[in-house]
Amino acid sequence: MGFSKDQLLGRLQELEIDYSKYEHPPVLTVEAQAKYVSSNEGALSKNLFLKDKKNRYYIISAMVDTKVDMKVLSQRLGLGKGGVRMAPEEALGELLQVSLGCVTPFAVVNESARDVSLLLDKNFKNQTRCIFHPLSNDVSISLNTSGLDKFLKSIGRDPVYVDLEATPTVGKDQPPDLAAYVPSGSYTVPNELPNKTPSEQAPPPKNKSAETKPVASAKPSKAADKVKSVAVNPPVSLVYKNPEKFVEEIFDKTSALLLSEAKGESVEALTETLRKRLVSEFTFLATMYKNTAYAEGFHAGKKSLILKLQQD
Repeated sequence: MGFSKDQLLGRLQELEIDYSKYEHPPVLTVEAQAKYVSSNEGALSKNLFLKDKKNRYYIISAMVDTKVDMKVLSQRLGLGKGGVRMAPEEALGELLQVSLGCVTPFAVVNESARDVSLLLDKNFKNQTRCIFHPLSNDVSISLNTSGLDKFLKSIGRDPVYVDLEATPTVGKDQPPDLAAYVPSGSYTVPNELPNKTPSEQAPPPKNKSAETKPVASAKPSKAADKVKSVAVNPPVSLVYKNPEKFVEEIFDKTSALLLSEAKGESVEALTETLRKRLVSEFTFLATMYKNTAYAEGFHAGKKSLILKLQQD
């Protein structure tokens, strides 16, 4: 069960964060919200919930007038031109635990959204107050960015403000400037998988015990061997099977973060930034490498046992 709007507002009060609340009918668009909340109360926001091809999710929170080019954003994240798209509606409930029209930076309060990356428009910093939904689209609240930052830090999130309209060149000597903010974890929404129709589903296996008797000496066919080989030894990402590629992955993530954070920071500050950002990244990589090693050993043993049984 995710946070409710009342629980969220209660958390803001506990943190002594100043905010103003505006109740209104449920709205699905910024245009509809503007009918009930004046721009004098603060800058309205638009919030995009995106996913990439590896099932990693992002919340992009921007001022309503900020132009967010999805292709440029995708390249800046290091995902190619078509690497991100709108997330399916099912993911709203599974990850953010909000309904349609309620996407907000506050949704990262839920544990289910721990691997969702949050990128905030740097233009928010120029506003006296900004307006967001507090997990429900029948209420709007306005607060300043220092209040939003205080909330995010209270749940272990470092606020990330970026220029969403920038179009930096990405190339061999100029790596993606936002690559450090690509989540390390991925999540597949169950309802996102294609559902088979009854005609596509395999028929139940027939009981042949009354028709034929098993032949103990029968040898498996080559086709059966291939099927067993796939089942026993499934493909695993080379990153987690090859030590050199594993180390390269670590260096790629480190260099991307260094290039995005190094400007204007002292050695001490940069070291602390690297430590905070890379601990979770390296923990994830190490866990995947360890799990892959275990899986490889298990499948190798299983394959050896099957071969032995076939020979007997």
